[in-house]
Amino acid sequence: MELTDEAVAAANRRAQAQRSQHPGVLKARFDRRTARLVLNLDSGLQVAFLPAQAQGLEQATADELAEIEISPSGLGLHFPRLDADLYVPALLEGFLGSRRWLAQQRGRLGGVANTEAKAQAARRNGRLGGRPRKVAVLG
Repeated sequence: MELTDEAVAAANRRAQAQRSQHPGVLKARFDRRTARLVLNLDSGLQVAFLPAQAQGLEQATADELAEIEISPSGLGLHFPRLDADLYVPALLEGFLGSRRWLAQQRGRLGGVANTEAKAQAARRNGRLGGRPRKVAVLG
């Protein structure tokens, strides 16, 4: 594909439109004390989150998280030691991974919830004989 002046100008317009709609990252660092990634945005906001909450960073070590590259637009983060990327606008919207990955994480959280309502439901089900036994269907 040939890169023309018109194509470059169009790409620059698209990037500028994105930048006008979303804050960009000025500084990104891994805080070893709190074990969080900390982003300073050009809006003045500072955002911190646990790396385990972001797809691609779940198993990352502190050393792997120490090196972060910010894209020229400020809308992307790259972790060279992990070959992982985060798109900042999606991150700020609360999407720290793909929809499928997020659904898996939410499902995992639901299974470990310990509430009084859940305990009462388990006791009621136990009094009724618990879960029905699986019946083998012979064909």
